[in-house]
This record gives sequence, structure tokens and C-alpha cells, in this order.
Amino acid sequence: MGKTYFVYILMNSTNKVLYVGVSNSLSRRLDQHRSQFTQSFTKKYNINKLVYYEVYDDINYAIRREKLIKRWKRQWKENIIKEMNPSYSDLSIDLPLSY
Repeated sequence: MGKTYFVYILMNSTNKVLYVGVSNSLSRRLDQHRSQFTQSFTKKYNINKLVYYEVYDDINYAIRREKLIKRWKRQWKENIIKEMNPSYSDLSIDLPLSY
């Protein structure tokens, strides 16, 4: 079986700040964002809620998709979040351990 890659969007608890990223281990990357040991954008804005993700088997495509979404207007990002997660709930609660 090949590798799996994730494009994801995190949000803070006030739903005001979005963060788009890519990783080959979504659960590990979420742990890194939440640990807040280093100074970072996610620490500064307390971004820790997974509200959207996509799964890919090609890292190049995942990186292109991440860059594309980062350039989108906020409303476009909110539209794809609402399609997957209309309640903006934290999707990390139900993530399979392999993610």
C-alpha cells in the first residue's frame, strides 16, 4: 500500500482564523499544532480544531491542492468546509488512528 497525504484546514475556537496545511500523518500533525511548544501561527491564534480534510495518494497533487486552497478567498474555503462539515465540528475526534 502506498503513502497517504492529507490537505487539511484548521480553525480556532472563535471560527475567525483558518490554517491550511498538508501532511503525511494527519493525527501526528494535529498533535504538533496542539502542543504549542514553539512559536507559530497556530499557537499565536490558538488554531486547533480540524474542520476539513482531503486524502491523496500523490504528494505532488496534495501540495498543489494545498497551495491552491491557500490562495482562495475565505468564502471559498468556508464553502468547502460547509460541504463536508456544516456544523464546523472538530473532525479529529472521529479520525481513524491510521490518519
